[in-house]
Parts: sequence; structure tokens; C-alpha cells
Amino acid sequence: MVRVVYRWQVPPENFEEFKTIWTNTTNHIHETVEGALGSFMLKSFENKDEVITIAKWGSLESWKDFWGNENPEQMQKMRTLGKRLSADAYEEIEDYTR
Repeated sequence: MVRVVYRWQVPPENFEEFKTIWTNTTNHIHETVEGALGSFMLKSFENKDEVITIAKWGSLESWKDFWGNENPEQMQKMRTLGKRLSADAYEEIEDYTR
């Protein structure tokens, strides 16, 4: 499994709309893109405009196929509301969350 960590800078006044678009986007990707296994969102307590989204993929190849030119069409609406600071892929070694 692969986890992709996206760091975002989202102004507080854009957060609710960003969250709505992210929800629709991540569910659409999960339902329509081979290897996409969903995502979750985290918001910093201390830095009010920092948002982290962590996506799960079946393989690095699946994510790379989706990622393509680093500006997937499905994620463009999110980029109008927040600035994507980074996107880094990690191999999932163990997951004991419940």
C-alpha cells in the first residue's frame, strides 16, 4: 500500500468550501480511478491555514498513473481555494489504526 501526503495552505475563509470540494473529489476519485482507496483530511490546531490530506493507493504505479503531470483535472477546483505545498508518496509498512 502507498500513502500520499498532500500539504495545503487554505485560508480559513475558504476552508468550508475546500472541504466540500475535497469530499466530492476524493469520493469521485475513489469510485472511478483504478487503485484509489480513499483519503482523509487533517487540519492543524496551531496553524489555521494548514491542511493535510492523506490518500491511500493500492500501488505506487496506480498513483503515478493518476498523478501524471502533477495537476490532475479532478484536483483543480481544490487548487482555486488553497495552495498545494507538496505531495509526497510513502510506502505503508504497518497500519494498526482501527
